[in-house]
Amino acid sequence: MAQIRTMPQTSDPGQCGAILSTDSFGNIFKDICNAGKMAQMMKAYQFSTPAKGLEYRELPIPVPAKDQLLVQIKATGLCHTDCNIISGLDNTFFWNRPITLGHEIAGVVVGCGPEVSKFAAEDKVVSVITAKHPVEIGDVVKSPGIGIDGGFAEYVLLYESKTLPIPDGVSFAQAAVATDAVATAYHAVATEGQVQKSSKVAIIGLGGLGLSAVQIASHRGAKVYGVDLHRRKYPAALMSGAYCCGRSLDDFPGVKFDVVLDFAGVGITTAGAAKAVKAGGKVVLVGLTKKEATIDTHNFVALGVHLVGSVGSSMEEVEIALQMVAKKEITPAIEEVAFGNLKNELHRLERGDTVGRLYADPSKSVERVVRA
Repeated sequence: MAQIRTMPQTSDPGQCGAILSTDSFGNIFKDICNAGKMAQMMKAYQFSTPAKGLEYRELPIPVPAKDQLLVQIKATGLCHTDCNIISGLDNTFFWNRPITLGHEIAGVVVGCGPEVSKFAAEDKVVSVITAKHPVEIGDVVKSPGIGIDGGFAEYVLLYESKTLPIPDGVSFAQAAVATDAVATAYHAVATEGQVQKSSKVAIIGLGGLGLSAVQIASHRGAKVYGVDLHRRKYPAALMSGAYCCGRSLDDFPGVKFDVVLDFAGVGITTAGAAKAVKAGGKVVLVGLTKKEATIDTHNFVALGVHLVGSVGSSMEEVEIALQMVAKKEITPAIEEVAFGNLKNELHRLERGDTVGRLYADPSKSVERVVRA
């Protein structure tokens, strides 16, 4: 007999909610919709093939399994990875099709499976993309927007083991982008780059991740140089703690860096990073815009330069990222966009016409969906 817990029928804050027992999926679905006073269908954007792109659909609100939470999404971040999936550039972990994309998720718990013990209805939570590091396939397949349906929808299922509470003082939007745009940047800067107070650091690509990296490296006491082709991004980088900005590493003649973090990953940026880093220095590759780069291996061998790949973060690093936001040690650069205009906003992100991280609130009324 299946069981599900929905919105609380009790004043006890330690209880996730009343347990509803039924013999069929259909009755469970009816119960959760009635108990939570929700419509039985939800708006979502799904991806199946690059030829079809991102498609708007109306889907049944999902029902949590025994170890899952049903979350009403209040903020979902837009990431370049989403663009790469839609274009077909990134198919590393994405086997399930069709799939609702969106992996930066924050919202409110509205239902729990019977074995959930750490969270209650009305808790504010975020999803964790990679709970373990190095990344394990068994973990990734449980990640919303990657292995299972994600945040480009009004509701999402999260595994309890890949969910964290939102600290006080952190908005839904800040929390959502902290799970990736901040945590991934933290992993690249602190864990892989080992940036410290004495470090001279170049950060290539001043998008959502890059600006977070500027703040994190600056907070750690490093001298930060920002690199981006779009000069309109320089003011945000300078306000985030960058010492100066340029269109390429060649704009800083004579400067040799301890660490170069490449959040663009367009091939020539990685090759340029290898030339700009000092002997014994480190190039940290994060961006995945292009899969190939032509590199002078002499720099790596003769100068002892290290090339390190950096992907995602651990659950502990997501917690650190959330606490940094809560303590105002970092303020994510964010811009709200309309959920109904999600496809156009992803196109804008792909073109580089954004400053900071875009996010949408699917819980807001969607009067019109732009079918770009």
